[in-house]
Amino acid sequence: MATQDDVRRIASSLPGVVEEESRFGFNVVSGKKPKQFAWVWLERTHPKKARVPQPKVLAVRVTGEEEKDFLVHAQPEVFFTEAHYNGYPAVLIRLEAITLDHLETMIVNAWHLQASKALIAEYAARAGAGG
Repeated sequence: MATQDDVRRIASSLPGVVEEESRFGFNVVSGKKPKQFAWVWLERTHPKKARVPQPKVLAVRVTGEEEKDFLVHAQPEVFFTEAHYNGYPAVLIRLEAITLDHLETMIVNAWHLQASKALIAEYAARAGAGG
């Protein structure tokens, strides 16, 4: 079982990452504009009211609809989506249902999709040096 503290620890260990101050979310700064790669799911609890943060669910970037569909169908107890994310390259993760290793893989992959080549090289060099 993973928690937001685990998400923060993993995301913060990656080069160029900043946490959003206004809500639980993580961006990689690898150019002029920060690029979001992981964030708290804003759940629609009532059709006519604003979405509310659901701290037990994390949204992360994926390569596209094909990967999202694969994850949702392969492990529906862990991954899901909603109409708001139709056509958007992100999947929702139930933190209580994912292992820490799998969560780390998902966060690193999401970061990789948004990071610059220089940050990716920095991460690879750090990983090659044992951490």
